[in-house]
Formats: sequence, structure tokens, C-alpha cells
Amino acid sequence: MKKITIAIDGFSSTGKSTVAKQLAKHLGYIYVDTGAMYRAVTLFAMQQGFIDKDHFNVDKLIAALDNITISFKFNETAGFAEVYLNGVNIEKEIRTLEVSQFVSQVAAVSEVRTQLVKQQQQMGKDKGVVMDGRDIGTVVFPDAELKLFMIASADKRAQRRFDELINRGDKVSFEEVLKNVEDRDYVDSHREDSPLRKADDAIEIDNSDLDLESQFKKVLELVNTKFSN
Repeated sequence: MKKITIAIDGFSSTGKSTVAKQLAKHLGYIYVDTGAMYRAVTLFAMQQGFIDKDHFNVDKLIAALDNITISFKFNETAGFAEVYLNGVNIEKEIRTLEVSQFVSQVAAVSEVRTQLVKQQQQMGKDKGVVMDGRDIGTVVFPDAELKLFMIASADKRAQRRFDELINRGDKVSFEEVLKNVEDRDYVDSHREDSPLRKADDAIEIDNSDLDLESQFKKVLELVNTKFSN
């Protein structure tokens, strides 16, 4: 069976990673979580004191980009690939609300995007890849055979994110999470370099009221259509 490239874009907390992981596992494809790559750079910037709630030293981050190595290693127990920053597993650290508060600012830096897009294109050069993010169908793989654009209401997305954080033991309020979702939407959609937008040939999926099984079935039908063409 021919291999294709599947690009999944959309707003934060629309379940892009969940459906991308499901598809990759079902198809035997490589899954790349590009959002995790931007979160890794954000964590690095936080650790180095380049960014906090009061300042963002963009120049220092740009100068340090060559010191950042991001990799994915499959965890058989967890059943998915975890993110490593300079050889250290940071899967848990990058999923905090604190990192979420800064990631859109870091992702808006052109030099950061250029560096990571090159890596992402290299990862998917042989096809057989499912990649999710904000600019996969528009910038990273504009020729992807299947492009999906995931949307859901801000309240629904915030509730999903809130539940996820609470279940992990994080102490956050729903209001904090909702504000973070709305702030990220604005920054992602209005940044100068590769703003979040739906590719002209992307298929929009509103999963506000879809459960995971229904969503996966819907997406798999679209994949199978591409294989039969």
C-alpha cells in the first residue's frame, strides 16, 4: 500500500495529538508531535532565564538555538514516543500550564520556526508520517495528501485541558486554563511568521461534540478515501 503524508493542524487542545497518535498506530506510520518540539524550546528558554512573565530575551534564545537538540524515543510501557531535550526526558515538564503560557511567544520567533521546520521536513521526507501542529499543511508539508484542520469551542477545549491537568495532579483553575486557551488562539492566529490558518485544501473537523471513537472513525474514513484514489 502506498504511503502518504497526513498533516493535522488546528487550535490548542482540539485533540490533534490524540487522533494523530491513533492514526499513526493504526497505519504503522511515524508520529511527530511538533507542538512538543516548540514546548521543548520553550522549556529550554525558561530554564536558561530567557523568558518569564516579565520579559522575553529573544536574542539570547536565537543565539542558543544550536545548543538545543530535540529527539523522540518510543516508550513501550506508555505506548508512545516521549520528548527528550538534550538527552533528558522532558515529557512531563513540557505539559504544564506554565510552559503553555509561553509557548506561543516562543513559537512566533521566526528563527525558532525555521530551525524546527527543517527538522520536521527531514522527519517526514519518506512519507508514512502523521504530523500535527499549527502550520503542517500550510508550511511544513503543503503537498500532504491529506490535510485536516481541527476546531472546537474554546470552552470545550479549556474543559478538556483542565481535566487533563487536574488528573495529573496540577493545581489550576478553569478560568486560568480558559484564558490560556484564548490567549494562545490569538497569538497563534496573529503571529507574523506562519500564522495558524486552515489550508485551502484542508478538511475541517469540529469535534466539540465528538467522542474519541467517533472522531477516529471519521478521520479513518478520510484516510481510506485517499488510499482508494
